[in-house]
Amino acid sequence: MVMNGPDLHISKSPNARVVKLGESYWHLEIPASSTRGYHLAQLDDHGSLRRGNFRWKAPLTMSLQARVSGRELPGTWGFGFWNDPFSFLMGSGGIVPRFPALPDAAWFFHASPQNYLSVRDDRPAFGYLAATFQSRSVRAFWLALASPLMALTLIPGAAQLVRKLLRGAIHQDASLIHTDVTAWHTYQMDWEAGMVYFHLDGAAIYQTDVAPQGPLSLVLWIDNQYAALPPKGGLRYGTLPNKELAWLEIRDFAIKSRT
Repeated sequence: MVMNGPDLHISKSPNARVVKLGESYWHLEIPASSTRGYHLAQLDDHGSLRRGNFRWKAPLTMSLQARVSGRELPGTWGFGFWNDPFSFLMGSGGIVPRFPALPDAAWFFHASPQNYLSVRDDRPAFGYLAATFQSRSVRAFWLALASPLMALTLIPGAAQLVRKLLRGAIHQDASLIHTDVTAWHTYQMDWEAGMVYFHLDGAAIYQTDVAPQGPLSLVLWIDNQYAALPPKGGLRYGTLPNKELAWLEIRDFAIKSRT
């Protein structure tokens, strides 16, 4: 199945652009800015759906070609599947019940060095990654009760304790991808029950048994956000200035579901 316009929802900040250049060919762009305002250009297929109604489960194969405008863009960009874990939606008819959750994801993910996005000390926390998250199912009520613990992350000495607690609930795996991201490359991800396989230009580059359960949403994005919870120091997050216009292009995008 090839995804195209009617299947995809556009999310973007002011002055960002999401342009369809051809069949299965998209240009996602955020503006140059010397300030730290939030900039996002995103395609997804979840919109305001409940997480239980997200579209994708294993087994499936996602393939596409992609390139970006610079090797070390500030913020994050990537493509793959996630459960949109940090959203809280309000609809015109009242509350849309999608509360924050623990992360589930399988994706190609680039994070600039200001980020530190691993709760494991033996996995890369920034750079260009083949990455997955598999989290325990926890009701929003219990997450709300536990949320005061996150305040401890602002205290540098407590970061190790919080990271240890998170490792008990969030399984995570990642491997660095070494390639010139400004050139067109073919990326493929095979998400199976209990395994995820990553391929670059037809060659296998990583596999992991840390596989999300689903259902998940498709997401393709570029932004200027960062978040860091390093082993030493407290939680840091925010947005980054980008001196030059930044963009991500996607073409020949397809998902083949085998369910």
